[in-house]
Parts: sequence; C-alpha cells; structure tokens
Amino acid sequence: MADPKGFLKHGRQVATRRVVEERVKDWNEVYPDGIGRALLPIINTQAGRCMDCGIPFCHQGCPLGNIIPEWNDLVWRDDWDGAMDRLHATNNFPEFTGRLCPAPCETACVLGINQDAVTIKNVEVSIIDRAWESGYVRPQPPEWLSGRTVAVIGSGPAGLAAAQQLTRAGHTVAVYERDDRAGGLLRYGIPEFKMEKKHLDRRLDQMRREGTIFRTGVDVGGASLPGSRLRERYDAVVIATGSTLPRDLPVPGRELAGIHQAMEFLPQANRVALGDEVPDQIRADGKHVVIIGGGDTGADCLGTSIRHGAASITQLEILAQPPVERPENQPWPTYPMTFRVSSAHEEGGERMYAVSTQEFVGDEEGRVRALRLVEVDASFAPVPGTEREIPADLVLLAMGFTGPQREGLVEQLGLDLDERGNVARDKHYATSVPGVFAAGDAGRGQSLIVWAIAEGRAAAAAVDEYLTGSTALPSPIPPTARPLVV
Repeated sequence: MADPKGFLKHGRQVATRRVVEERVKDWNEVYPDGIGRALLPIINTQAGRCMDCGIPFCHQGCPLGNIIPEWNDLVWRDDWDGAMDRLHATNNFPEFTGRLCPAPCETACVLGINQDAVTIKNVEVSIIDRAWESGYVRPQPPEWLSGRTVAVIGSGPAGLAAAQQLTRAGHTVAVYERDDRAGGLLRYGIPEFKMEKKHLDRRLDQMRREGTIFRTGVDVGGASLPGSRLRERYDAVVIATGSTLPRDLPVPGRELAGIHQAMEFLPQANRVALGDEVPDQIRADGKHVVIIGGGDTGADCLGTSIRHGAASITQLEILAQPPVERPENQPWPTYPMTFRVSSAHEEGGERMYAVSTQEFVGDEEGRVRALRLVEVDASFAPVPGTEREIPADLVLLAMGFTGPQREGLVEQLGLDLDERGNVARDKHYATSVPGVFAAGDAGRGQSLIVWAIAEGRAAAAAVDEYLTGSTALPSPIPPTARPLVV
C-alpha cells in the first residue's frame, strides 16, 4: 500500500484551475500548462492517501476494473513507469478518462465512507501525462499478423479501444469515420477547454504506428460503402457508432429559427477552435442563450456560449436541484446524484431546477425571442401560478440521446434492436448477424466514457475469439452486467 498514515495526515487536494477571467478568453484547457503539470506538486501526497482497505471498492465503481490501489502505491513510491504499466493494463486511453470521466471510482472509494475520497482521477491523469512527456508511451505493433480483417465503424472511445486491442492481437483493422477527422465525440463533441485535441491526436498517431488504418469521410451504410460490401470485405465488423439520435422537445414553437440541438452547436464551435472555417456558424455572441438539459452536454454548451460572449445564459433542468451531500437513499458505494459544479458552471450562467418548457415564443420574423416555462412538482406536474417567460435568442437542446441511427448501416445489415432501440447483442457482444458485433453506446445506450472503453475492450476479446477460437485479450465486463452507476 501507499503511506500507511496518509489518509490520516493529509486531506483531499485537487488541481487549481486557471482564473475564470483568463480562461474564458481562450479555448485551452482550464488548468495551467495542462492538468498533469498542475497536479505534480501535490500528487504523490494525494496518492499516499489510498488505504490498505482490504476490498478496494473503487474496482467495483470503475467499469474498466482499473487496478487503482496498485498505481496509487507506485506513484507514492515515485515509480511512474510502473504506474503507467498498471494503468495501461486496464485502460487504453487514461488521458481521456482522466479528463472526462465523472469518476464513479471515487464515489466507491472506501475512504469516502466518512472522509473525502482519494483523488483517483487526478492521479490517473498525472500518470499518463507524465508518461507521454517522458516518451514512455510508445507504439505496440503486433509481432505477427493473423491474416484476418476487421472493420470498426465509428472512431469514438468504444471504437478506438476495440481497434487498438484487435490491432495488437495481430488482426488488420480499419476504422471508418464519417466525419473528416477521427475521434467521434472526443473530436467534435467535447470542447477544447475540457480536453485539448492534441491528446487525441497523439493517441491516434500511436494507433497508426501500430498498424490501425483510419478511413475518414466515409459514411458506412451510404452510397460510398453499403453494408453488404462491408460484410464481403471483412471477416468481422464492430458497430461502434454511438447513440446519435438526439432527444427532441415537441412543444409549440419548436419550428422557430434559433432552436438547435446541442450537437449542431458544439461540433461547429470545435471546428472553429481547430482552425476550420464554418459558414453560417451557430454562435451565441450577444444573445440570451437558454440551454435545456442539466447534464454534461448542457455544461459544454454553457462553457462554449460564455467563450462566444453571450449576453446571458440560463440552463434548465426538469429535475429538482440535487443535494450537496450524498442522500440516504443512495448509500456508499453507489454513484450518488449530488449537486456538482463543473468548470463551465464556475464561469457564469444561471441554473434553474424543477422547471419545464411549455412553449417557444417567436417574433414576427419567425425567430425565437422567449421561452415560456413553468415550475413542476416531484411528479413533473405543473405548479399553478408559476408560469413565466425568459428571454431566449438562442435555444440549445441538450437532453440526451435515444439510440443509434437506424437508417443506413443498421437497416442494411438487418440488425435486431432491443426494447430500448439499441443494437441487440448477446453476452459475447455478437449481434443477430453472424460476424457483426456491437460495442459502446450503440448497444448499451447513452453512457459514460469508461463504459465505452470497457465495452470496446470486451468486444475486441469477443471478436478475437470469434476469429481465432480463443483469445488472450482481457474482457472487463460482459454487457449483461449492471454497474453501481447508471
């Protein structure tokens, strides 16, 4: 274990973010010189807070099964290379999860029963950032090729994890992405201030050096590559297209101009931050912005609108404001619904809870000018006398996603869907079509990045066994398993 008395001597300490006035003027990450560097002065002490707790429930909290106590101990002992080996043993992309995961491992930390949990996520990102800077992260090409070919459709975290595992197992893997650059939501959904794309690019470069082939700008299931040709060309196919159908809000006035889905708004902002030109970009400059949805996507819209220079920003949530402390009906080690403040929330905007949108109000030119809302009770019934209007020149819908796109590849391959509209698969990630597998949000539904990577790794093991009869690849969790975090 790490310092036997570390949790008694030291309290929880996290990285210090850049001051709000500075960081809202650019698109760089909110930490000075990157979070890894910001943490180095304190991270050994924080890793030393990890206890010899007997049963490390952080393993249960993490879908990847990260060996957290071991790499905490190694960091405390200043063995950073050993810590990186332990980290990579279960997680292909810790620089992504260390920045983007909500850290269910920390809410399951045994120390968190009566103290502040270990800063597991911060230790993780410190290990991998230091490993990249030291040059310790290198390509791992296979020693031999199997002669088998695999197509991975989608280059988000699930697709990338499956592709890297299968490439290292010796298969020839091609990753197809319909956008012009690989990365999926990591590229165009996550704003630069949460994760600079240099972290994604260097991992993609490592994968290319290992032998993974990336084919961008190809809409699989469209005219350029129909599903039938895909099955003829490859020995196995992994569907990792994500959950891309956005939930809509069918209330009066929805047809007005100025109302957009979050995934219309965020990708355009990301492209501009990367130096692209986006004609007729949806921008928040000088506008009264209303964001409907209180989750991470809504927070991403908030931070982006602040950097555009919005006149005001209001984020709406139909649920009541959650408590600051863990509620009694969500005991340790479950993942509690508590009030959380992201970096974007620190920067501005107003959050309104227990409200529901009744109508979008337009002007004479057919553009939205206001949003009529009402307060709701615990059963979401309107509370009489609470109706009011708030100004709204730009409305962003960030209410989540309802499943994968059906038309195109899913229909062409004849894949069965489950009761929630996701691609149906068995405990081996196999779909109803032989040789076709599904991983990540396409089969699971909208979920966390750690679940996407875990499913990508597990699906890769299933594909490897399908192609060769056996596998040495690790399989973290079967799709039928149910985690402590929803």
